[in-house]
Amino acid sequence: MAATAASIHLRIAEELGVVDRQVRAAVELLDGGATVPFVARYRKEVTEGLDDAQLRTLEERLRYLREMEERREAILESIRSQGKLDEALEAQILAADSKSRLEDIYLPFKPKRRTKAMIAREAGLEPLADALLADPSLDPAATAAGYVDADKGVADAPAALDGARSILVERFGEDADLIGALRERMWSSGRLTSKVREGKEEAGAKFSDYFSFAEPFTALPSHRILALLRGEKEEVLDLTFDPEPEDAEPGAPVTQSGYEVRIAKNFAIPSPTAAGAGVKWLNDTVRWAWRTRILVRLAVDVRMQLWTLAEDEAVRVFAANLRDLLLAAPAGTRATMGLDPGYRTGVKVAVVDATGKVVATDVIYPHVPQNKWNEALAKLASLVKVHKVELIAFGNGTASRETDKLAQELVANLPDLKLTKIMVSEAGASVYSASAFASQELPNMDVSLRGAVSIARRLQDPLAELVKIDPKSIGVGQYQHDLAEGKLSRSLDAVVEDCVNAVGVDVNTASAPLLTRVSGIGSSLADNIVAHRDANGPFATRSAIKGVPRLGAKAFEQCAGFLRIPGGDDPLDASSVHPEAYPVVRRILASTGSGIKELIGDTKTLRALRPAEFADDTFGVPTVTDILAELEKPGRDPRPAFKTATFKEGVEKIGDLQPGMILEGVVTNVAAFGAFVDVGVHQDGLVHISALSKTFVKDPRDVVKPGDVVRVKVLDVDAVRKRIALTLRLDDEAGAGGSGGSGGPGRQRQSGENSGGGRGRDGRGGGGGGERRGGQGGQGSGGGNAGNGGGDRRGGGGGGNSGGGNSGGGGGRGGDRRGGTSEPQGALADALRRAGLA
Repeated sequence: MAATAASIHLRIAEELGVVDRQVRAAVELLDGGATVPFVARYRKEVTEGLDDAQLRTLEERLRYLREMEERREAILESIRSQGKLDEALEAQILAADSKSRLEDIYLPFKPKRRTKAMIAREAGLEPLADALLADPSLDPAATAAGYVDADKGVADAPAALDGARSILVERFGEDADLIGALRERMWSSGRLTSKVREGKEEAGAKFSDYFSFAEPFTALPSHRILALLRGEKEEVLDLTFDPEPEDAEPGAPVTQSGYEVRIAKNFAIPSPTAAGAGVKWLNDTVRWAWRTRILVRLAVDVRMQLWTLAEDEAVRVFAANLRDLLLAAPAGTRATMGLDPGYRTGVKVAVVDATGKVVATDVIYPHVPQNKWNEALAKLASLVKVHKVELIAFGNGTASRETDKLAQELVANLPDLKLTKIMVSEAGASVYSASAFASQELPNMDVSLRGAVSIARRLQDPLAELVKIDPKSIGVGQYQHDLAEGKLSRSLDAVVEDCVNAVGVDVNTASAPLLTRVSGIGSSLADNIVAHRDANGPFATRSAIKGVPRLGAKAFEQCAGFLRIPGGDDPLDASSVHPEAYPVVRRILASTGSGIKELIGDTKTLRALRPAEFADDTFGVPTVTDILAELEKPGRDPRPAFKTATFKEGVEKIGDLQPGMILEGVVTNVAAFGAFVDVGVHQDGLVHISALSKTFVKDPRDVVKPGDVVRVKVLDVDAVRKRIALTLRLDDEAGAGGSGGSGGPGRQRQSGENSGGGRGRDGRGGGGGGERRGGQGGQGSGGGNAGNGGGDRRGGGGGGNSGGGNSGGGGGRGGDRRGGTSEPQGALADALRRAGLA
């Protein structure tokens, strides 16, 4: 096992581009109970600087490779127990570098139900199969006649040949090297096709872009794979995993695919044109093996490979969205009013003070059917004045636009109070409201009002509030219910853990759910900390945390650096300096002759120090460097500063927008194809990925993140379809984005995709943007809107020299994330709806 562990470490090191001793050290720490945040922050000397991203990848690969080793051992033991394990086979199994390769090798030895090949072997037909394969000149019928035996179930020569064929088909389909090569070939040259099932056109309209669809396996993006598989699951689409056979190889007849040629060559079977009575029979056997066994198996393998790739990407996107949401800028300790919009049931109101404590609740009915607008305004104004409210947070769900208007009028009526209103994602608020923790936290409050409290608090501190909700319920993923529960949960839990520990937690105010996410603290310890705090008062020092029942030395080591005690007995307890490193700080104090309070924040003194002078065998230069940086700005929050967009006066609805306007807005969501921006008109605009930057953009998150305040130019407005095309490139020409309202001028190629369609010669007629969309621009001087709104990989037709408008407006509605095809959920779904794309 030591050799196996060494090989795992070496492989991970190669994949990460580090040396194996770094991996060994990290694995030893993780196996010893250390968490990734702790190792990344406080064990840099041990791992020689592996960061949290590398450690997360290491952790996931370690899990996979250890599972593979367990499977390898099980396979070896199974074959050994059958008495079939020789040195060559063992070497082959030990050399296998993936789970699929292991299963390919194991297949011939895998216990299975009796097959036709087994029955044929029992009837003594394997020598016949061997003879026909070894000598294609043999006459199959004549040779088979010698194997007829009624007692063994072989009634005649055709029956003998059928048995021999079953044996060869199984042999062909269980050749590990051959199957691996054919799988690779099918993956690189095959394609996935789909067509609508008869009579399902209307019921499955949301999958209309895939009613007649084909795309190479290697070109399919994650969300499209998941949409196709969902369409199949809902019995709307029929999918075909087409190997897309290449042209027949030289000398082969056109009826023989390249795959069949490869199988024949592997077993030295002559071409069908060669002489020999058995040649045709052998090639027919190859064809039968390919079409009935091997292709079926490879289709299953390719399906699984596509699913795995799509799932991995979907999990990655979900995790990235969750990270952005958790690390959004906190408004901080400011009195906040939360509004949970609703029509018939009214708008639920909750006011929380600067610490998040609920000080008032109410329900108002400004919207239909009650329409008590003025009464609602009066109640809100009273609450704002009494509780000195500074911020108004309103949810983005049902009736959010009307509630936004109400908040806007409230702000206008109280100009002296300088109120700020902000729309907040309410995804997961209802889940929190009905949770056991909400019942414990707000025991005497109606469930409907708890949602308003959550909305207010998540503006004050998104991280502290959102950790109370299961990450999967926050709603920033796509097809999340189709994903493997274990993989998604591990990824999202890792994101939450990383975010919480990156920010740090005030141990004297944190809720139990927040403490649960701190390194080394589970749910039971979190409850114990809260109970100890409630019974004995706030912790004065970090060392006092050791008094919490069942919080031992290991747990304290893991959590202490991430727990903060502002205003405690020791100023260092409010910093990210770990208590184990306090002696280093004492040496620094002795060297400078300063007290701790004088040294903290003294940039000039701290930057003049050399970390190497304070390093020792336990704490090296990296740790000392971190300590000095922390002393300079103790307890610094890595999240961005809170700020809000200033919407342009007079621009309040989509009809107020004009191409060419430059506005300030806030990014509400980021998708693979661009970013949604709220510019204050109750309808998000879309900055297509091609309009995010003048340089190539692979991932929109490299440019913007949710909550960012940005300046955008309006490219195009389609008020009827409620679509707004925006650009971050303020020198872009307005009107170049096309009437599709989902992209820029198409100047940027995105991995071979024409993202926005060409412009007509007169500057009009750009294709509608969106991923892989865009028609040709019109060529006549009056060809306005030619190539309007191309569909997914299907551009609209070009406008000819007609001199009229809309001469080429084809292409259909875009497929990606439009019309419900991709069925995004939660926050992304809301962004799509607000942008008129769903």
